[in-house]
Amino acid sequence: MGKLAFVACGVVGVGLALPFVGGARARGRNEDPTRSITVGGITRTYLLHVPAPLPRDARVPLVLVFHGGGGHARNMPRFSGFDALADEQGFFVAYPESFNTHWNDGRGLSPADDMAFIRALITQVEHANAVDPKRIYATGMSNGGFLSQRLACDLADQIAAVASVAATMPEPLVPMCKPARPISVMFIQGTKDPLVHIEGGTVARKNGRNISLAEATAFWTKVDQTAPGTSVELPDRVGDGTHVRKDVHGGGRQGTEVVVYTIENGGHTWPGGSQYLPAFVVGKASKNLDATQVIWEFFQKHKLE
Repeated sequence: MGKLAFVACGVVGVGLALPFVGGARARGRNEDPTRSITVGGITRTYLLHVPAPLPRDARVPLVLVFHGGGGHARNMPRFSGFDALADEQGFFVAYPESFNTHWNDGRGLSPADDMAFIRALITQVEHANAVDPKRIYATGMSNGGFLSQRLACDLADQIAAVASVAATMPEPLVPMCKPARPISVMFIQGTKDPLVHIEGGTVARKNGRNISLAEATAFWTKVDQTAPGTSVELPDRVGDGTHVRKDVHGGGRQGTEVVVYTIENGGHTWPGGSQYLPAFVVGKASKNLDATQVIWEFFQKHKLE
């Protein structure tokens, strides 16, 4: 595939330096301020979006949005479109920055203590803002999606639900995953993702291994003790060659559920977002699903008890 293939494989999570175009809602120029915090003697940073207008006399949710490997926090507001949705719906959004452009999701890509970083970030944001501690959520793309899975395992006492895009679970994480409580989980995965294979295997040729989407789904349905799943094919709205199936495993402990969106012919992309690299490199970006919208709708259904 030449130079473009090298870029895609080296930037596992999206060549986020590229501009965002298209999407389901306006994605303006990023103006979110950078905040910093020292964790283990290392200064870490994140962007914080405060919804405008901020709801009065009410504590509101916080959504953590994690960039992909090789990316940066500054690219995620436009890439995901979460700022515009936060303004519409009234919630905070934090975009953490990784230590070395990669997250410590269990595959050995970073030496950073990202669990300590996220705990400290949550504490800092809660102290300075009217955050509802029962409604804190995590989502991300690729490496950021894998990290969201680790948060479900290690920070279930603080995170109410997680959603992973273009990511299943890191293979080394599975035997170590002992969540403190049942937790609702969403996956959005393309069947033709060339970097994070839906059947599992080596991630982007050299970045550790992931388990299959089916295995990841089975893991969380067992943890949450959900009922058997129901499946529905979503309407083809745009005729772009992709099709979406939604599987819902509900009735889990403490009201949990596992929701899976399988994007037939979808690639290593954010559905509803841009075709940030050619389809022959990363696969198709489906327009038959607005990932940002369905993630938020999923989060709204769940909170810590």
